[in-house]
Amino acid sequence: MQFYYGQQMPLRILDEAEFWKHQEEEHTVVIRELVKGLEPEFIDALNKWETALAETHQQVLRYIETVIRSGLQVSDQLYQQVLQLVSYCLEQSQAFIHLCEQIKNHSNAVSSNHTAKVVLTHIIRESEYFIGIAQTLLLQDSNQ
Repeated sequence: MQFYYGQQMPLRILDEAEFWKHQEEEHTVVIRELVKGLEPEFIDALNKWETALAETHQQVLRYIETVIRSGLQVSDQLYQQVLQLVSYCLEQSQAFIHLCEQIKNHSNAVSSNHTAKVVLTHIIRESEYFIGIAQTLLLQDSNQ
């Protein structure tokens, strides 16, 4: 992500969060569909994560609409709320990665499925990419 967006920065980071929360939501489905015989506790966890990620995705969409309606004249209060949401999204991605690592390392169904291991590694890397973007934005904001 580039940092020359100026006044559009809140919208830019929200666009990233919107994209990645939707990706993570879809990844819960990919894992469930790809890994035949996945243990019930992991299926249940992925179902709950799908719901949680969908809720976060909707919250991000609401903030995007709010920023757009503001004419990109974002108040300090709204900007701080966006940063809090981005921080929440970052923490949520970290927790989702933890679940993916648990599945990758502790599922018997995954242990015998090379493709599933590769896909889980890819999913983890994608969430780590979003975390890097979010951390950079939050660090940049704290240095201002």
